[in-house]
Amino acid sequence: MANNNWQDKLALFKEHGVLCKQLYAVFTKPTGGLDAVMENMKDHLAYQVGIEEKGIMFAAGPFADDTEQSWEGEGMVIIRAANLEEAKAIADADPMHQSGARDYRIRPWVINEGSLTLKVTYSNGKREVI
Repeated sequence: MANNNWQDKLALFKEHGVLCKQLYAVFTKPTGGLDAVMENMKDHLAYQVGIEEKGIMFAAGPFADDTEQSWEGEGMVIIRAANLEEAKAIADADPMHQSGARDYRIRPWVINEGSLTLKVTYSNGKREVI
């Protein structure tokens, strides 16, 4: 029988020399229609900028539907937190969740592979994620 213990898997990842950086993915979706989501969008975005400035947010953004034609109000926020309890407190503080316009599910997520490339052009101050 395969061992599915999460902590054992983290130890195995580390043994293999990959990054093994644990973050938390917050999957957020509307509880009703888009009206309540849009009513709370300004406060939600201000909260997002705040946790970004504090170094809590790794990345965030909306999901398109399966046809890539519309947005149904779903999104994802990847956050840095010490544990699941702290991640829940961060998600709970989002005005979108406090208002009941959206609910969420949190999953621990580990970055093992991949890369991030930044291009900064000094002469014009432009920056680009490649």
